[in-house]
Amino acid sequence: MKLNHGIFDEAAVSVISLATIAGIGREAGLDLDRRRFRANIVLETPDREPFLEDGWLGGTLVFGNSEPRPAVSVTMCDARCMMVNLDPDTATQDKRVLKTVVRLNQNNAGVYGTVVQTGTIRVDDPVSLVLDARR
Repeated sequence: MKLNHGIFDEAAVSVISLATIAGIGREAGLDLDRRRFRANIVLETPDREPFLEDGWLGGTLVFGNSEPRPAVSVTMCDARCMMVNLDPDTATQDKRVLKTVVRLNQNNAGVYGTVVQTGTIRVDDPVSLVLDARR
């Protein structure tokens, strides 16, 4: 889905990992607040490598252990704009953030997805990635 107007996001759900946020911060020389990335879902992953979300494209993130298990189909990388440069508390701009995202991962940080199964996601719910068998 591409809206091509205004400030609207590209899909229903945005997802980013703490590893990606930390990696960008390390490279930019900043301690980044996760709110800069305006994600609906922030995941803590066992892998500490940034940008691992890129490998989730075409897969489905499934949350929790009890039915119905909420699920999000990962549809595209999240191309970032200058909003990540803004401190969420002070609105002070630091251009190092977006420049780092561009340099490290071609302007992408996190992914977009579409809800394919509704349900409640809770803090500390386990998350699994189901990849399309055709990949």
